[in-house]
Amino acid sequence: MEAIPVVPKHLGIIMDGNGRWAQKRALPRAAGHLEGLKALKRVIKEAAELGIGYVTFYVFSTENWKRSTQEVSYLMGVLVSKLHGELAFYNKHGIRILVCGDMEGLPSDVQAVIASTVKATEQNSRINCILAINYGGQDEICRAVRRALTADPQKILSVEDIRLHLDLPHVPPVDMIVRSANERRLSNFLLWDSAYAELGFYEKLWPEWKAEDVQAICSDYSKRVRKFGGIQ
Repeated sequence: MEAIPVVPKHLGIIMDGNGRWAQKRALPRAAGHLEGLKALKRVIKEAAELGIGYVTFYVFSTENWKRSTQEVSYLMGVLVSKLHGELAFYNKHGIRILVCGDMEGLPSDVQAVIASTVKATEQNSRINCILAINYGGQDEICRAVRRALTADPQKILSVEDIRLHLDLPHVPPVDMIVRSANERRLSNFLLWDSAYAELGFYEKLWPEWKAEDVQAICSDYSKRVRKFGGIQ
């Protein structure tokens, strides 16, 4: 009997290649982003089937504000129209939506949709889908340090003190970070929790990802030997 792959408890995904997918088909970048949303739904559904507890998707980074005003406006509009609009899908598959990032830096309508979606799915318990929106790893660490010092300005901070003030301190550290489109950078994603994360880089563009790609990641992960600085 074939061994069942060990799955990561927490998987981080850097979704890359939406624009290239659209360009290859002579379509506007917006079409690539919509296909990317379909891929996200396929991936989170399969992750739930495999028993992965948490998946963090890099949706919009603190650096993405550098993109054209038109594209940023479009992406914010997609969040407003699609995030809460997929509620039936979340509930059907037991998906709880969580969000990390600097929410105060987002437009008020986006903040409202995020809050309502998080609230509407808080009872779902099959899998946690974490959306990193207006997120940067360095920014998260800076905000965590500020929160910790606000709580106790005189305290000499420890690693645990900072961790307790991260955006989602109850979420376990990421076990594996993967990236699509054959790009090989972390791009400021989950920097604190990536200290001992396994890394995987895959050639397929994000809109092309399917259930089989999640299965391949789990197969890859199950072959890794995680020592955490110790000796096997």
